[in-house]
Amino acid sequence: MRELDVIISKYKELKLQDVRCILATVVHVEGSSYRRAGARMLVDEYGNITGAISGGCLEGDALRKALFALDRQENKLVTYDTSDEDDAVIGAQLGCNGIIQVLFEPINYTDGNNPCELLRTITEQEVPMAVSVVFNLDKSQQQLGTSLVTDENQAVSGQQLCDDLQQALLVKSREVINENASCFAELTTEEKTHFVFIQIHQPPVKLVLVGAGNDAQILAQQTDLLGWKVTVTDGRPTHANKERFVGSCEVIVTKPEETLKNINIDNRTCFVLMSHNYNYDLSVLKLLLGNPETPYIGILGPLKKYERMLNELADGGIEVSKEDLAKIHAPVGLEIGAETPAEIGLSILAEIQSVLTDKEARPLKQKTEPIHDTKQNQFQKITL
Repeated sequence: MRELDVIISKYKELKLQDVRCILATVVHVEGSSYRRAGARMLVDEYGNITGAISGGCLEGDALRKALFALDRQENKLVTYDTSDEDDAVIGAQLGCNGIIQVLFEPINYTDGNNPCELLRTITEQEVPMAVSVVFNLDKSQQQLGTSLVTDENQAVSGQQLCDDLQQALLVKSREVINENASCFAELTTEEKTHFVFIQIHQPPVKLVLVGAGNDAQILAQQTDLLGWKVTVTDGRPTHANKERFVGSCEVIVTKPEETLKNINIDNRTCFVLMSHNYNYDLSVLKLLLGNPETPYIGILGPLKKYERMLNELADGGIEVSKEDLAKIHAPVGLEIGAETPAEIGLSILAEIQSVLTDKEARPLKQKTEPIHDTKQNQFQKITL
């Protein structure tokens, strides 16, 4: 389950119990930090925390700030400077050398557009969405907070904002969704300046495991930990059943040629062919060829198996396009010396993550530039 799903699940529980809570959101980072903008945690009135805004070094002080803002019932922006190693607030002294802006928003359960309700909208959709969090670096000014949620069709949920501010947020939200990249903007009107963090929220990755063997069981568990949605397909009901695949995993018993009938493929749907049955895997591979949506097809087994597949496809008059060849990963996984099913699962998931994020999967110590793109932290100045 994704962290945001966990936070919203906790929110629903607290709402039913009428326990007051407050949402903390990292709205901007200058320099480096363990968590980036968009990290969130929910704090209830008893001091219980769900989620995280750092690696643990900020949570202690953030808890105190959260309870203070909850008591005052007003949004509050707090600045943490982790570059100051003498700052007693930052107990862990991670040496991140970053300035972190955290916005605290008390939750009003009677407001249908409170921040958690807006985030709840995101968790219930299967499309990319953008959420706008409006704040002010001048802490004496009003902090509007989580204000707007929109999809690519401009379907909007949120607060009532002045026309020019809302229109600017809608325009930037569409850009964020189209470019699949969050942004920061400084919006200036004749009267005031607003700073806004517009975050892209993609639906969870969907991983389809073709094959329900013991190794698929382990890979499904690992995938679930990432918050991805898992579907297992196999022709054997003795293997493909909910007793073997617990949790949120969807299990489908099907013939190979009917594998895709009950699966909605989008650009975040990945496949791993691991049935340990050559003909079964080949039949499903034929179905996937030419599909423009799926970004990743992994095939478990040695290179000779994949070469045999290509030869049989060619003999059958099926030409595999360059686009399909680029998205097929066979043998599946990264070379990390994996031997056990869990290690192999790790190598597969790491490769899928690198493909989806378009990263080279090389050691971070080989990077000469910052881990994260610091250009994305810069405010785009817009005059309304």
